[in-house]
Amino acid sequence: MAAAKPSIPARPTRRKRGFEAASKLVAGHLRGPLDKRGFSETKLITHWAGIVGPDIAACAMPVKITHSRAGIGTTLVLLTTGGHAPLLEMQKDTIRQKVNACYGYNAVSKIHITQTAPTGFAEGQVQFAARDKPRPAPTPEILTAAHAAAAPIHDDRLKEALERLARNVLTKNSH
Repeated sequence: MAAAKPSIPARPTRRKRGFEAASKLVAGHLRGPLDKRGFSETKLITHWAGIVGPDIAACAMPVKITHSRAGIGTTLVLLTTGGHAPLLEMQKDTIRQKVNACYGYNAVSKIHITQTAPTGFAEGQVQFAARDKPRPAPTPEILTAAHAAAAPIHDDRLKEALERLARNVLTKNSH
């Protein structure tokens, strides 16, 4: 009678190698809520500023995509405050072209702009884009220390970059 071979446990297989983009990690969790608002692509939400540009992203954000009853064409609804609506109205075609370039085909046929007050409504209470904090000016001591740190470098471009880095680090650590 032949002896049974002992079974060797299978090695778990790795699905991915290396690092993954954060947008891929979050995409699965965002899929359900975004599907309810008509966004089949999470890229439109996660990369909004990169798609339409920082100027438009600072004053408008996508809220939902609606499909027509006839099944032809979709409408992208953008939320903005009152003062920016006329400016966005003039840029509708540009925004639509940029969004369709993101999808790779003419996914959006119309854009509807919804105005809201800057405060008082649920989605209008938060600023659309984070404002950059003003950076404090470096003191003369910091400028001297940064220049001294980069002094031994001979390449001008590298020297300038290292001096700027040292200036930023020293300024941040001093406050």
